Amino acid sequence: MNLIGKTIGNRYEILEEAGNGGMATVYKAKDYVLNRYVAVKVLKDEYTTDSDFIKRFNTEAQSAAGLSHPNIVSIYDVGHEEKNNLYYIVMELVKGKTLKEIIKKDGIISWKWTVNIAMQIASALEEAHKNGIVHRDIKPHNIIITEDGIAKVTDFGIAKAVSNSTITAFGTTIGSVHYFSPEQAKGTVTDAKSDLYSLGVVMYEMLTGKVPFDADTPVSVALKHMQEEAKEPIELNSDIPLAINQIVVKAMKKDPSERYGTATEMLKDLAKALKDPDGDFVIIENKDGQYTRVMNAVKSEQNNANKKQNIFQRNPKLKGWAFFLGLIVLFFIVFFITKIALDGGINKKVSIPNFENMTLEEAQTQITSLDLKAEITEAASSTVEEGKIISQTPEEGEKLKKGETIKIVVSKGPETTELPSFIGKKISEARDMALNIGITLNEELQDSTTVEEGYVIGQATNEGELVKSGDTVTIYVSSGAKKTKVPYVIGMDEGTANATLVNASLKANITYVSDEEKENGKVISQSKEANEEVAEGTTIDITVNKIEEKQKTVKLRFIIPTIASVQTQNTTDDKNATTNNNTSGSSIIVKVNGAIKINGKSVKVGEDVDCGTITGSGKQKIEVTLTQNGTTKAITDEINIDDYEDGGTYYINDR
Repeated sequence: MNLIGKTIGNRYEILEEAGNGGMATVYKAKDYVLNRYVAVKVLKDEYTTDSDFIKRFNTEAQSAAGLSHPNIVSIYDVGHEEKNNLYYIVMELVKGKTLKEIIKKDGIISWKWTVNIAMQIASALEEAHKNGIVHRDIKPHNIIITEDGIAKVTDFGIAKAVSNSTITAFGTTIGSVHYFSPEQAKGTVTDAKSDLYSLGVVMYEMLTGKVPFDADTPVSVALKHMQEEAKEPIELNSDIPLAINQIVVKAMKKDPSERYGTATEMLKDLAKALKDPDGDFVIIENKDGQYTRVMNAVKSEQNNANKKQNIFQRNPKLKGWAFFLGLIVLFFIVFFITKIALDGGINKKVSIPNFENMTLEEAQTQITSLDLKAEITEAASSTVEEGKIISQTPEEGEKLKKGETIKIVVSKGPETTELPSFIGKKISEARDMALNIGITLNEELQDSTTVEEGYVIGQATNEGELVKSGDTVTIYVSSGAKKTKVPYVIGMDEGTANATLVNASLKANITYVSDEEKENGKVISQSKEANEEVAEGTTIDITVNKIEEKQKTVKLRFIIPTIASVQTQNTTDDKNATTNNNTSGSSIIVKVNGAIKINGKSVKVGEDVDCGTITGSGKQKIEVTLTQNGTTKAITDEINIDDYEDGGTYYINDR
């Protein structure tokens, strides 16, 4: 069903498809009640008649809706529209890329950025597990990295409340097999540790660019998760520090009991790894060798028993003394065993206090008093004062034998370094640079017509200046050219259209066509649609209809009229009567639109005078000045050349 452009739930207008999963399609939508953009996940048509899928779909909403955490995608609403049989969930719309997309593009991700992302995912799982929810499908596809570098865990589509019946039926396993825990692959009980295994696989892929197990079929991959040991990530990428490698190895242990017990435990090791990446503090337990061994019976045991029985039968008093001595021996054995256990074994163990935030001198005094040794290293820290303890291994409450060594990391204060230049770098590259030197970036957006969107165009602190780890540096990131909306100029005349575009901070490129079927002098097309957002200064092509005028030539003639008094001599004899038509001094001047055609030509009354030609179109003004016998007459006329054929003749009208 095509939902684009439709409104569901009487408030969510579907704008475009944003993603497609195995059981649902995700759309970008506009919530017109709260006036915000949201993501709407709609169950696919083929599953709407499957009660199991609908139940699982509803479980997703009910499980995730109760979670509120900055690293978990928020659920706003859930609904069912009976008219179209739609089951949908309304979620927070997150702008960014999936972790899978980032891995495909960048390949190997730096260990610091990997730990940063893993800590955010672990924090989200910590919150979910505390609320009794196991995600069961942790994979890079379900982790969105926002434009600000925040990891958001999404798709609790196969999450399920933790209970004794949390079992995945074999053959109907849900999720991505490349990130399965062995127990998921087997179809046995899954719990929070299954999510931690999957997180270990995600870290493995970020650090190496590859998944730990791959094969031609999903079944083959699942079998590898159950039966094979993956190569340690450090074998594929030698730049991975020891502690990071060990965290991944521990998280991916086949036996759940050998993994991290909780997301909180994993978070602690990840935090330590940022401070001491090469430290050997990750405890990986091996359960082999702890099974009880059954010994063969001694053959002569029965004979000895018989002999003892005979001795006691022969001497009954000896039997009483033997019983009494046995009780005394048993008392001392129990006493010494209890004392040894309370003292920490044969080699007495001491409980480790908390040295963090102590001065080195204070810590050394206590360590000496406990008959322990100290291995001291220094590390930069922006949060712990110089000379004080940052971390310790083992942690508070754990025990060591006397004479063993406790590792102490002492702060040498914030690390100082020269600030690099971020200008011209992609914002993602700038963030990695800042992370590597331990500073925080304050990113401010600025319009730019010359720098591509997402690139750094300036920084408040100059390159080369000394900064400390933990400092905040402001950088200016291009948001591209300032946007403006294209106005509608079709139907306007050329001047008005040009002015309208200029007022919208745009430029006009004008071309002309001649189309007699459209209005002359008006804009008939524009290259960008009205209301489309473009960068200020963009050139908009407009087409103006300019009909070419047809040129005609018309001949002008004028028959000279009589305008002066006529002198007549009469005799009694009519036959001898004569008329004096004296035309001496008669002349004519002809102008067309002010241009002289005839200038003072001598003419006679009744003469048909050639006044030249007119070339052009439309109306033309004709002026004639006629002088006869000292009398002058001004004659005006007008001709519309369009009314005459080319080469035709027009006689000036004496008006």
